[in-house]
Amino acid sequence: MTADLSVYLVTDAALCGDRGVAAVVREAVAGGVSFVQLRDKTASDAEIVEQLIELSEITAGRAALVVNDRLDAAIEARRRGARVDGVHLGQGDASVLRARELLGPDALIGLTANTHAHLEAVRALPPGTVDHLGVGVIRPTSTKSDHPPALGIEGFRAIAAASPVPCVAIGGVGIDDAAPLRDAGAAGVAVVSALCAAEDPREAARALRRRWFGTRGVPRVLSIAGSDPSGGAGIQADLKAIAANGGYGMAVVTALTAQNTRGVRAVHVPPVQFLAEQLDAISDDIAVDAVKIGMLANADVIRTVKDWLERERPETVVIDPVMISTSGDRLLDSAAESALFELLHSADIVTPNLAELAVLGGTDPITEWEHAKEVAAALATRLDATVLVKGGHLGGAESPDALVTAHSTEEFTGGRIATDATHGTGCSLSSALTTRRATGEDWRDALRAARAWLRESLRAADDLGVGHGNGPVHHFAGLWSRGGLTTHPTPEELRAQWWTRIGEVRSDIDALPFIRALSDGTLERTVFLDYLAQDALYLGEYARVLAEAARLAPTREEQVFWARGANGAIAGEMELHSSWLVTRSGAGYVEPNAVTTAYLDHLRAAGYRGDYDELIAAVLPCYWLYADLGARLRRGDLGAYARDPEHPYASWLRTYGDDVFAQTAEEAIGHVIARACAVTEQTRARMFHAFEVAAGHERAFFAAPL
Repeated sequence: MTADLSVYLVTDAALCGDRGVAAVVREAVAGGVSFVQLRDKTASDAEIVEQLIELSEITAGRAALVVNDRLDAAIEARRRGARVDGVHLGQGDASVLRARELLGPDALIGLTANTHAHLEAVRALPPGTVDHLGVGVIRPTSTKSDHPPALGIEGFRAIAAASPVPCVAIGGVGIDDAAPLRDAGAAGVAVVSALCAAEDPREAARALRRRWFGTRGVPRVLSIAGSDPSGGAGIQADLKAIAANGGYGMAVVTALTAQNTRGVRAVHVPPVQFLAEQLDAISDDIAVDAVKIGMLANADVIRTVKDWLERERPETVVIDPVMISTSGDRLLDSAAESALFELLHSADIVTPNLAELAVLGGTDPITEWEHAKEVAAALATRLDATVLVKGGHLGGAESPDALVTAHSTEEFTGGRIATDATHGTGCSLSSALTTRRATGEDWRDALRAARAWLRESLRAADDLGVGHGNGPVHHFAGLWSRGGLTTHPTPEELRAQWWTRIGEVRSDIDALPFIRALSDGTLERTVFLDYLAQDALYLGEYARVLAEAARLAPTREEQVFWARGANGAIAGEMELHSSWLVTRSGAGYVEPNAVTTAYLDHLRAAGYRGDYDELIAAVLPCYWLYADLGARLRRGDLGAYARDPEHPYASWLRTYGDDVFAQTAEEAIGHVIARACAVTEQTRARMFHAFEVAAGHERAFFAAPL
């Protein structure tokens, strides 16, 4: 039997904590885990059987499920109807020959191996006895105290190259190891603490899956939707939105329509077999990074798409349900609506308009924003997904949106743009959101950027002059305008533009050896102390620059904020640095290196020129990049930290990952972006240049230690 071994979770009840193993497995599988091994050395066989039954309901059709060592428990769980795919055995566990005999030819049987002698033993077995090997440990790990000497990546490479069956790397494996181990011949990576101890196992699994498969450049985004020959909605709008937001668009057509800007005249639904052929043709050849789903005309079409999603399991699925016509009529019969609701459980995010939200929520028509958020929260709970609530149909001066989960709501506001060219706005927004997410942005940043792009496209829509009804948005307005920046951006739009334009810097920082080693705790202490010594020098001068910003500030609020920042740089951060550096032998004056000097020269130059706008733009990356990086390090997105109290650099990481620093950074962003929106285009360009250069210095500062 073959299985997808790529993203392999080994459970640990202690690391899962109060959440429990089942809850962690559910989230990890939703995030893309393809293989689950239940490992619990302390539980009884009867308890293992009950756990297997519970986990089989979570993994069925989505991930393979095996149990470590407990062959008899696997047999009993199968007898009781659980879908248990097989066992993983150690060198001293039950014989693999006995396991194959009892479980049958279709079972998955894995075997631990860490020496070439073990490979010889596997070769001596009848073909088909063992399906794959768990090879390790890669690095020393606390989850298995009696492990053999660590192989490292090169040691793994040697065993994988000589193995007669696929090899999974296990033992001390972190998210950053995924790509190197894949390149060393691994069929997958098995992780324990990187998922079981993660604050958000779903996001950690996504990150691991992303590292394993890689983006390979431009994200490949598939639209599964109907066709609009007028080009304003459906797959035509999706493809434009995907391209405008940096993706490579592909389209599978679910329905052909005869429509224009005035309305739909006819709909033709091709046979579902042809739909299946289209889907398979794409996935047989192209790795799909994200999927956006739009119009699905009937229950057969919906089930066909659902079956494909369950087989292919793309990392990101966005569903923009098409259920209500412009006239208010229901477009789907009861069987299709029921099938659609089942499909929605496969979504990461659902983006209904208010009429569709009311149908999905089983409520009366929605006319109030607060009611819309309440219905969305209930729907998010039922689906275990995020719901994007769109307030554009409410009328009024504002056009709000909100990201709603079972536990949180984050609103995005913006004034209504006066235009009738709104054809395809829902399709376009969901496709832009899908693409932004596929680039690695979180949902909040992805929506902020997608909204900024759509609002830019709406403001320029009337320039197109397409049709006599509700025309399309101008998907490429930003590309066609000189420089790509709007003349009068809103704060939300400008924030998204600036953040997006330093995307390469942010990606480079994530990949730096210093950041990876800092995250997983393997960074040598002397290297970290050298970094802190330079950072202490930097903060001393940074405080002076912030004090200058306070002196130049035009309002009392800004004056207080920057002065408080100057005090914080001296009092708070310097105190933390002193606690680290005080024990350093020979501590004394440290010469600033070339990177620190260059960064400080940039800040000093902005201060000496007396240009308040340029100065606050130059100091912003230190707030913004550190807050973003700190939050993701805290969540464990970049490695194994995830608030581990035993992490050697936990106190330093907590400083930049806590809510107080995040709030301070948000205030800094707000002050700078507000000023940038209020000044002339020429001044705004100078501000962005100062910001961009400082971001580059931040990257160099993180790169310098190694």
